[in-house]
Amino acid sequence: MTTVHSQPVAPTPSRLQRLVVLDHSAELGGAELAQLRLIPALGPDIETQVVLFSDGRLRTELEAIRVPVDVVELDRDLSDIDRHRVARMSWENLIWALRLVPFLYRLTSRLRQLRPDVILTTSLKADLLAVLPACATGSPLVWHVHDRVSPDYLPPSMVKLVRWAARFPAAIIANSQATARTLPPGSTVAYPGFSPEQVGPARDSACTSAPVVGLIGRISRTKGQLEFVRAARQVLEHHPDVTFRIIGGEMFLNDDYATEVRAEIRRLGIDERVDWVGFVPDTTAELDRLDVFVHASPVPEPFGQVIVEAMIRGVPVVATRAGGVVEILSDTLGDLGILVPPGDSTALGAAILKVLDDPARGAEMAARARASALTRFPIAHTGAIVSSVLSRAARHPRPS
Repeated sequence: MTTVHSQPVAPTPSRLQRLVVLDHSAELGGAELAQLRLIPALGPDIETQVVLFSDGRLRTELEAIRVPVDVVELDRDLSDIDRHRVARMSWENLIWALRLVPFLYRLTSRLRQLRPDVILTTSLKADLLAVLPACATGSPLVWHVHDRVSPDYLPPSMVKLVRWAARFPAAIIANSQATARTLPPGSTVAYPGFSPEQVGPARDSACTSAPVVGLIGRISRTKGQLEFVRAARQVLEHHPDVTFRIIGGEMFLNDDYATEVRAEIRRLGIDERVDWVGFVPDTTAELDRLDVFVHASPVPEPFGQVIVEAMIRGVPVVATRAGGVVEILSDTLGDLGILVPPGDSTALGAAILKVLDDPARGAEMAARARASALTRFPIAHTGAIVSSVLSRAARHPRPS
């Protein structure tokens, strides 16, 4: 049975003092940004050390908030293996597995030195790679899962591998009910929270005379930039003065998809109305210039942190009806956003037009969404839930 917490949970007294967080990536993806907000919210009594498997922007950001960071380097070609290649059984994979042995030895040695009360992993690769070192050191392992472990999101053989390995952690935290439903029973839901400095003042106006519509997310087929630009063409037929902004870096080997999106923009003849912004470390200024925020993922998203970020800045939201997005935009207050079928660019365009054609209604919807998000998603809630899970895990260490 999945445990869902919507209100803060009082921290449970325990022996938890030293936490080690493992992440395979040092790029600033959604899970990594959530980690940056979560660690300070765990409280001053927990001494947290992060171990990354590569160096990058995440290390800089963690050190800026005074979190100590180690890098136990994983060979780049092993780190860059995508989920489909990991899931295939082949002689090549056997060779890759053998090449992991020195890395696992180094990671185990470092964990022995750090002597954590609990190991927390924050990515699927880290989840899997931490199993043997956690068993070898006798440290309880907790997975913090940010991906739906489902065949519509991951390769089927990868799903089987993760679900098989899920017997090893002492506890599993999921970032949404949608994610928890794809995991073995017993996981705890802790929605990624926003930090106080992310909150913007209530907006007192509707759409501007030259509206701006934006999508924020890494350039990836799962984020729906293609659907976004096709919807843009439809919107421009009615509102030729709208500017569309694509905000996000080209991460995780998605160069081919970025090329495809750029080619589609040219084919549609909307080059002059689409701004390709690239990676932005702080999206607050981008959100504040938007009249409509669009979440266009054609597949069910595990959660959708950027939707919450748009809500707390008072931006009207148009999003696809699937995965954790539905949880974010569902509340007793009424409509918090406009939901459309995933992959339907025509419906996406029509929803954007609804907001642009009736800006007063869009502003009312955004005000309700802001009030809802401020109540349901503060990082203090997340920190209390995660701390409680970690404390319980620390009291029941796995045998070495």
